[in-house]
Amino acid sequence: MMDKKFDEVELLTVAEVATKLRVSRMTVYRKVRSAELPAVHFGKSIRVPATAIEAYLLEAINTQDTGEEL
Repeated sequence: MMDKKFDEVELLTVAEVATKLRVSRMTVYRKVRSAELPAVHFGKSIRVPATAIEAYLLEAINTQDTGEEL
């Protein structure tokens, strides 16, 4: 069973993710396409859960600390 209620899930557009991460939209599309960044597809629209961004950043920081490549 899910921990959060559906109403509490924050979904961001690719543009919003790009702004938050200070990267281009194309970079976000590449991360989604390679499955490095989980996303939900609604037809041609893509939404990224805010929690996925947090997890991605935490993994990147932990990987950087251990000297591995992401």
